[in-house]
Amino acid sequence: MSSTVLTNARLILDGEVIDGTLAIQGDRIRAIDTGRTAVRGAIDLGGDYLAPGLIEMHTDNAEKHFEPRPGAIWPDSLAAMLAHDAQMTASGVTTVYDSVCAGYAAGKRREIFARVIDGIEQGIAHNAFRIEHKAHIRCELSGDDLIEQVEPYARREIVQLVSLMDHTPGQRQWRDLEAMRRYHVGTGLFTEEGHERDMTERLEQGPRNKRANLPAILDMFAGRGLAIATHDDTTEADVEEAVAVGAVISEFPTTLVAAAAARKHGLVTIAGAPNVVRGGSHSGGVSVAHLHAEGQLDGLSSDYVPSSLLQAVLVLAEHEETKLPAAMALVTRNVADALRLGDRGRMQPGLRADLVRFRLAGRTPVVTGVWCLGCLVG
Repeated sequence: MSSTVLTNARLILDGEVIDGTLAIQGDRIRAIDTGRTAVRGAIDLGGDYLAPGLIEMHTDNAEKHFEPRPGAIWPDSLAAMLAHDAQMTASGVTTVYDSVCAGYAAGKRREIFARVIDGIEQGIAHNAFRIEHKAHIRCELSGDDLIEQVEPYARREIVQLVSLMDHTPGQRQWRDLEAMRRYHVGTGLFTEEGHERDMTERLEQGPRNKRANLPAILDMFAGRGLAIATHDDTTEADVEEAVAVGAVISEFPTTLVAAAAARKHGLVTIAGAPNVVRGGSHSGGVSVAHLHAEGQLDGLSSDYVPSSLLQAVLVLAEHEETKLPAAMALVTRNVADALRLGDRGRMQPGLRADLVRFRLAGRTPVVTGVWCLGCLVG
């Protein structure tokens, strides 16, 4: 069984940062000690930080590699996933839940839904990934053919997380209709006329489809023991609906009211790291830094910018080392706990040797090493 010793590191542990040494045996952390070691073959990290590998529960990043330019669909699913895998690894992520959207009537998401899942399965079958990948199915409850899309994949082992969404205009993420229009037209998803047509259709069909789709989706995944998340909770009523259907995670709450209600009801709150780095939401939602300051934030997701996770950690820690352990927990321990991953998310003897090494270039984190299951992968 191979062994690796990493020394002269700033170890980010639960509650403290120490100068220390970490030993890996096989795929597990064997020991953690203070100070340097003179053991022959130990790797000197030169004072770089060493933290648990980051855990990403909701990223759309793979989609960018399946459609690298508008309308240009990449023909090789495995190649697209490998490019995504490399980018996530370079960002310090060691466990990623690749999110795929079902229930969209048109556009790239409908076209690539099955191909993303197939690409994940191919990567695992060929042992081609650097890090661990799982699938997260995002269910658009307002969609006409949601059930038809999801049903063939509901029992796939690779599917390990389900989230419930409702993008009917005028509520949740798109309660600001002007922000919705700017996004649709500005990203090239729709022309002005196409946006108006889509909005009219969604307003007419969304509530009806949700009434039929919600119980069907819950029944489809019943018995698998998967965590269920809701998406863009905005009001206390949204949260109460989430609790009623057995959700345990509130993803991207758009208001402080919703985040506080989620915490009150025992749901884990996960918000966007890009919101932290940019200083606010691109769609009119609450500032994630404000949620954090009010004690209503449990974890972060990189959503559409993989590198934002570590950047957001530094921002929320106010670039102070004493605040790093709590901020780092937002992308490691807390997310692992929410997803029931008891073998990772912390640097402790006996847990997976999933680690990220980084240093600072001014105020920007630079990833200089990544280990997944004890193997140096980036």
